[in-house]
Amino acid sequence: MTFLRASCLSVCVAMACTLDAIDFTGKTCEDAQDCPPPYVCVAARPGEGRTCEVLGLPGAPDGGDAGPVPTWCGDIQPIMAASCVSSCHGADTSSSGVTSFRLDYFAPEDGGVPGAQAMAARIQARAYVFQDMPPPGSPVPMPTAQERERIARWAREGAPLCADAGSEEVPCDGGVGGGL
Repeated sequence: MTFLRASCLSVCVAMACTLDAIDFTGKTCEDAQDCPPPYVCVAARPGEGRTCEVLGLPGAPDGGDAGPVPTWCGDIQPIMAASCVSSCHGADTSSSGVTSFRLDYFAPEDGGVPGAQAMAARIQARAYVFQDMPPPGSPVPMPTAQERERIARWAREGAPLCADAGSEEVPCDGGVGGGL
């Protein structure tokens, strides 16, 4: 009988540990109490209502980020150039047909279509949260996990332009006005 109790206790302890590791990402929720920490009840998935999601908080880096905040000029623009711009979200949109924004520049000149600055939250959602951009099977290089985290941190920290954002004379596009 003692052996049976010890076995049952072991099974119950093992199950409790397993229950604590449940992934609540995408679980339907109504308010904050429906999602355990570190999840937040938000409307982040189009057409799915409110769901539990892990989101970074402004000023609070996720995953032990250290060092300077990523910037468009030094960190994000090269990722966008390699994985997003070639034939989808730049001057050439033949592979996506999306012309409502562009990721080959930070901000539009003369009120043109929005650039990466205006799209930072969407970039974070698609590249980091859902990881569905670039689309699986796309011929462009997929961002690494570290690059995806860098994109998310850049967006969470306000999508800064350059390390010296106070200077408007810092060219980020290689000297080509508005593009790569």
